[in-house]
Amino acid sequence: MQNMEEIYEKYFETVNKYLLCLTRNANISEELTQETFYKAIKKIDRFKGDCEICVWLCQIAKNLWYDECRKNKKILDMDDEKLFNLQALDNIEEDLVLKERKVLLYKNLQMLDELTREVVHLRINGELSFKEIATIFNKTENWARVTFYRGKEKLKEGV
Repeated sequence: MQNMEEIYEKYFETVNKYLLCLTRNANISEELTQETFYKAIKKIDRFKGDCEICVWLCQIAKNLWYDECRKNKKILDMDDEKLFNLQALDNIEEDLVLKERKVLLYKNLQMLDELTREVVHLRINGELSFKEIATIFNKTENWARVTFYRGKEKLKEGV
């Protein structure tokens, strides 16, 4: 049990940031983070050690999020202002231009391959370091940097 406490202390923030990126909701991500560690405690004997514990925890978290989405479709209908943490704009013209840009960004993000899209989300919305992203995907830190850079360049080009 002492070992699980250390794991919790070490990886809570990473798992929570990962879920925050996926859910875009602090309350849901915190609840799912707690559930992730609860499930990990129950299934620690199934952890084979073929990947880092952080990767295993994020896989559990991702599966819990997908389960939650299947149970409650309303979770997917997030407010755009919450997603981008935008402040209210006084000028209606600026608001319309901003909305058009967001729609274009969403369209362009969907054109990226799934892996690149997830790396971009983790870096920007989840505020994870390249090292944390690399750990989640069981890749090198350089791979995370290159994947993010290429994704960002594709977004600039309009994919």
